[in-house]
Amino acid sequence: MVEALYPDLAMMQERHHALAGDVMRTPTVLSPSTKLAEALDGAQIALKLELFQHTGSFKARGALSCVAAIPEADRGRGITAVSAGNHAIAAAWAAKQAGISAKVVVISSCNPMRMALVRALGAEVVLKDTPAAAFAEAARLEQEEGRIFVHPFEGVNTTLGAAGVGLELIADVPDLDAVVVSIGGGGLISGVSAAIKAIAPNCEVLGVEPVGAASMRRSLDQGEPVTLDKVDTLADSLGAPMAMPYSFGVTQRFVDDVVLLRDDMICAGLTLFQQEAKLAVEPAAGAVLAAALGPYRARLAGKKIGLVVCGANIDPQSYGQLLARGETAMETLL
Repeated sequence: MVEALYPDLAMMQERHHALAGDVMRTPTVLSPSTKLAEALDGAQIALKLELFQHTGSFKARGALSCVAAIPEADRGRGITAVSAGNHAIAAAWAAKQAGISAKVVVISSCNPMRMALVRALGAEVVLKDTPAAAFAEAARLEQEEGRIFVHPFEGVNTTLGAAGVGLELIADVPDLDAVVVSIGGGGLISGVSAAIKAIAPNCEVLGVEPVGAASMRRSLDQGEPVTLDKVDTLADSLGAPMAMPYSFGVTQRFVDDVVLLRDDMICAGLTLFQQEAKLAVEPAAGAVLAAALGPYRARLAGKKIGLVVCGANIDPQSYGQLLARGETAMETLL
């Protein structure tokens, strides 16, 4: 990657300011749980609550950043997007904010609650059974209908939007030692890591992926973006089937480590968020707490750490099932 294409602090601050009137400045709070602090040898745990963002996840930032970058003359073409849920909601919301049309390709395994939210925001939904078929349909909509593709995690505009999470977190807690971020395709961690390192270069940025969707970990190991043969994880927001050049390049430069978690540990993190922080989160958010208490435990012991609580789009039935699964695995983290 050409170094000039990496987002610099001025670019990130400019985009954050431009989006400030439309995205929420989500709160950062210190965890009230003595149990979690004791498990990490007295660590101070700051929670960046992106689950309170418009659309219920950080994805609103990247989607709106991409839509805002569309030239006025091209907005009549409308947008398309591909998603298993959260990005579809965010793309539909961003299109509505901008007053343009959206035709969103949703993978049929998408949680019905998320699909209903997409439609409620006025977007047309096209269902496809696999990620490959979904991306192919989006390409067709680009070519035949002239729609502009809003990628779920790739590109400078997505990264610049997500950078707002990091800018806000480090402004709220400037003396952080480390930040833990979950990874799907890398849009969130690319923005957070670029922002954190630009302001606090000694603060570690630590990623976490599911074992069954380890595209970024494998890409870092091989030194180039890879595509997975299959994805197998209940954390659907983290189920990106591939890494891509831009988000991979930013992650490779700014992220200090990426670890993998089994699904039962992700559920344990979700359950602990409910029990210890009274937050009802989706699995992608549960992963950061499980990673902090699991593979990163020794690394984070006694430090001041930030956890990006990325989203909470989940229906009550699924949430109850994940809570029960997490309860059986929770003791391994405490």
